Amino acid sequence: MAIHQTIEPEPIHAPIRIGVIVSRYNPEVTESLREAAVESFATRPGADPEDELVVMPAPGAYEVPAIAYAAIETESFDGLVALACVIKGETRHDEVIAGAVVQGLTSLTVEFGMPIGLGVLTVDSLEQARARAGGEHGNKGAEAMNAVLGVLATVVAMEPSEAAEAE
Repeated sequence: MAIHQTIEPEPIHAPIRIGVIVSRYNPEVTESLREAAVESFATRPGADPEDELVVMPAPGAYEVPAIAYAAIETESFDGLVALACVIKGETRHDEVIAGAVVQGLTSLTVEFGMPIGLGVLTVDSLEQARARAGGEHGNKGAEAMNAVLGVLATVVAMEPSEAAEAE
């Protein structure tokens, strides 16, 4: 029988600073994602959204990784949430944009160790986007925020406790 430890993260009650990057393209969808992300953060015990959340606009989805990089460079954030909506058109443009965005955000997470919640919708239609921005499929903005908060809680739980370091 294998012996192992399981990390049980608990919600972080200490102040944390989260940057929320919101694409201005498809604003009907991205504003709903933003509202849900902010609301999800605000339910965190001890949260102070006015001091701990910074919402940053991006012209479109493609620009989100550049703004994420700039935010990381400020060393002001514990985590980021990326919100955008890429809707399929007549060409493969959506695939190119979505792939570049995800690759860019993943590279930043790996290079800098910054958790980035992925709330980038890649859908075939506006109806599908609405369904994922507060409709029948929930809200991916809230899910992205919860993912970042979950990663941060796990990272904190992995840190050695002061009692363990004293031994």
